[in-house]
Amino acid sequence: MRESSLEAVRGDSVLLPCSFFTSSDFSRLNVIWTLAPFSSPGSPVQVIVYDHGQVIKNPSLIGRVDFTGLPFSADIMLNETRVSDGGIYRCMVNNPPDTADPGVGELLLSVLEPPSLPVCEWDGAVDVGGSVRLSCSVEEGAPTPEIRWEKVNPEEISLPINMEGELSGSVQIVNVSSQTSGLYRCSATNVLGTENCYINLAIYNSEAAPGGPSGVLPGVLLTLVMASVLLALLVIILWLHRTGQDGRSSRRRRRRHRKAEEEECYNEIRYTPSLMKRSFV
Repeated sequence: MRESSLEAVRGDSVLLPCSFFTSSDFSRLNVIWTLAPFSSPGSPVQVIVYDHGQVIKNPSLIGRVDFTGLPFSADIMLNETRVSDGGIYRCMVNNPPDTADPGVGELLLSVLEPPSLPVCEWDGAVDVGGSVRLSCSVEEGAPTPEIRWEKVNPEEISLPINMEGELSGSVQIVNVSSQTSGLYRCSATNVLGTENCYINLAIYNSEAAPGGPSGVLPGVLLTLVMASVLLALLVIILWLHRTGQDGRSSRRRRRRHRKAEEEECYNEIRYTPSLMKRSFV
């Protein structure tokens, strides 16, 4: 077997070579491929086996692994590679009645993966004199991405970073001032590229700027009070207008009533003498 190291990008196919020499026929050829993953090198797993003309595959690799040159070579093709496929592969070939010890070779496979998009977050006090913590984390990337924090606006400054595991890093900024305001960038980089996320940090001077964050609540309360007063005045105006209309309507009804009564009395006085005259005729 040719001993070597290989690299593949996640999702690609890679050929794992295993050549051998034998003086016997292939009727009893036996080939065993195993993998000691980087994640658990002490626990190798069987990948694929060729034994007396039969192929046996690891159930988790069915559809992704197969021999390519049997019986003349023991090369295998690994398709749709994953980061978990990385590790040390061993190919063992035995072909009785050859009396030589089984041939064993090793191959180191590294599956590369670009960094995933990092996630930027911040917490703390953004008032002058406060303390702010900027954090950045990335979920994927092989080899492990390098995480960097920089202030990019108004001027570019590299910041010291506290790593929190392999895939997360933070920056602590104390005693912040107006000069702390600006655009901050977290970069996750490996051999396959760089991904960035950003935080736009604004520091407020609550004493010098009443209209700043500390003045927001009083401003809202003042607006609500003024709106309530205007609403009350509108209700009073509408009530007075309605009351005035009701009063005028009532006076008009009283005048019509008095007029009707006067007309009725007049009729009584007008016709009474004639009636009396007729009574004496």
